[in-house]
Amino acid sequence: MTLNAELRVTRGNFDLELDLTIAPGEVVALLGPNGAGKSTALRALAGLSPLTSGGIALGESTWDSADAFVHAEQRPIGVVFQDYLLFAHMTALENVAFGLRARGTRRAEARAQAESWLERVGLGEYAQRKPRALSGGQAQRVALARALATGPSLLLLDEPLAALDASTRLQVRSELGRHLAEFDGHTLLVTHDPLDAMVLADRLVILENGRAVQQGSPSEVARQPRTDYVANLVGLNLYRGTAHGSTVDLNEGGTITVAEPVSGSVHVAFPPSAVSLHLRKPEGSPRNTWQVTVEAIEQHAHTTRVRLNGSPPVLADITTATLADLRLRPGDTVWAAVKATETHTYPA
Repeated sequence: MTLNAELRVTRGNFDLELDLTIAPGEVVALLGPNGAGKSTALRALAGLSPLTSGGIALGESTWDSADAFVHAEQRPIGVVFQDYLLFAHMTALENVAFGLRARGTRRAEARAQAESWLERVGLGEYAQRKPRALSGGQAQRVALARALATGPSLLLLDEPLAALDASTRLQVRSELGRHLAEFDGHTLLVTHDPLDAMVLADRLVILENGRAVQQGSPSEVARQPRTDYVANLVGLNLYRGTAHGSTVDLNEGGTITVAEPVSGSVHVAFPPSAVSLHLRKPEGSPRNTWQVTVEAIEQHAHTTRVRLNGSPPVLADITTATLADLRLRPGDTVWAAVKATETHTYPA
């Protein structure tokens, strides 16, 4: 059974219009900037906020429509919240058993199932610990076990790794991926983190201003971003322009020479690592070169990212050694260079 949702929600001056489908066993990641409507979509699916119009159905079962509304506690869903929301006065075992008890499972059976789920997430020996005695990663796994223990048809993950430190996040992300691969229901992951989405999701849906602006597999979205937000998300320079053969006149000023002749309205993308910086105009092999002004310099992963103003503006990733050689400072004027073969062009 496929989950089909036509989410139409109006709240004050904000309108959400999102059509969403999730197949059995599929993990869909919903990404977008703050205020894009991600939380609104999640609350609508969870039954915490009714739709203004549209509908939500899982197979033949209608959850929300003009004629019916199924309340949150009656929907076959499991939710993992950003802060986990474990009951502080309950042990890990009691937290996992809570959902089962709320759905009418007898106490002994609920505890037995909860014990089994804690074993599955590697926390059997922590069953009697209360949340304050658990690490962030352990609390996240208890919350996941609680969400899965009831056998939900839809699993909602609301920034499930956001509260973890970097070292814990790597391990828990891997464990979460394993559990999601074994889950045969429908999963929606709401996140700001592109790495979480790329690693965990089968399909990405990018939401901006209440509308889906792009969707596809992680590799499809990464190769062909459609908006500046998506380009920043996947770490690419992205421009729009009109192509005439191997030259693209960019909408924001400047031109880019590309490797393959194209025509019409196009996107041009290339990674910051493809940009080299020079104190003088470089000579030699055919390439795009233009003068730029250093706007900001920041550490980015294992490289230094330089933000540069020009026609067009551009992001460049350079090594620390290159930064030292160029002695770059904000306000400096340098030359940016990108080989035509490093560019990727596709229809706008």
